[in-house]
Amino acid sequence: MSRGYFGVGCEGISKAQNLGAVMRTAHAFGASFAFTINADHKLRTINKTDTSRSFDHLPFYEFDSHEDFRLPSGCALIGVELCEDSVELPSFRHPKAACYVLGPEDGSLSPDMQAKCTHIVKIPTKFCINVSLAAALALYDRTLCLGGYPERPIRPGGPDMAAMKEWRALRARS
Repeated sequence: MSRGYFGVGCEGISKAQNLGAVMRTAHAFGASFAFTINADHKLRTINKTDTSRSFDHLPFYEFDSHEDFRLPSGCALIGVELCEDSVELPSFRHPKAACYVLGPEDGSLSPDMQAKCTHIVKIPTKFCINVSLAAALALYDRTLCLGGYPERPIRPGGPDMAAMKEWRALRARS
């Protein structure tokens, strides 16, 4: 099953540790690229939290402003933002070609960035969470949505092993 491609990045991120964690998460989930827009961080300190050395494995783009920001043709921009008009993440169908953008640590996606988004989703929490955790939850949800996993069993626990072997065989062929 083709799962398309995706990128992930942050607008206005200021803490290198958070960017390192976002980069590590993007790398772990198989992102095609990562980026920042209008960032204020020191790249040399990112390695403290990016223990997977994502910069060696993942293209990284730095854009000075939302006007400079570019995406591949046909790639949908998905804002991850806790706002009134956002779609709750568990109800969202992820596009195969997508780019996820998150806001800064102490703020929100700018109105200009929100206007560029094809969709805006929110993680159904009572209040804002750390930007790197939000990235991880959005990418995990994408994996569940597009990963071709078998339905969850009705009873607590995992699927029966025969169903799991069949699913793995199908996935290996795609």
